[in-house]
Amino acid sequence: FVPAWNEETALPAVLDELARELPEVDVLVVDDGSTDGTARVARARGAEVVSLGENRGLRAAVAEGWRIAAERGYAYAGRVDADGQHPVAELRRLLERVRAGEGDVAVGSRFVAGEGYAPYRYVPSPARRLGTALLRRALGVRLGRGFGDPTSGMVAAAAAALPVLARPYTSGAPEVEALIRLHEEGLRVCE
Repeated sequence: FVPAWNEETALPAVLDELARELPEVDVLVVDDGSTDGTARVARARGAEVVSLGENRGLRAAVAEGWRIAAERGYAYAGRVDADGQHPVAELRRLLERVRAGEGDVAVGSRFVAGEGYAPYRYVPSPARRLGTALLRRALGVRLGRGFGDPTSGMVAAAAAALPVLARPYTSGAPEVEALIRLHEEGLRVCE
């Protein structure tokens, strides 16, 4: 699924890439009250659209996507953001890791090295770098392990994790809240 708010410009490329890289999957766009043509563009590209009616924020759109996947009984579900920052080929790799049993959830990282990717290839602004560093440290204490990219929106999950991810989020950082929930539920998360 793709949470989207006013992404009519970037969304076509994301949906085209999903169709190319994962042609066998159902695609859902959770339209978070967009005032542009996001829903129209998504439908024109063959995606199912659920519109929240008004802008309720990322946390509501993310929970809705996971909720629908859980409600429909999917064995696996994945998420990419509508702005095109996530290579869909990498979502395929995350889904493969979950299917192989490497974790109940696999999170794509912009910072961790692996299979052709250098560490820290994404360079955020200085303020964002500071915030991410503080967040990584605090989350490391909470989880009892390091986590390189706790705010990543590229995620694959198995059915066992879907109800946990679908519960409404209360913080402004649903990705971080999800990692804490998954840890507390004893689910395995790989990055």
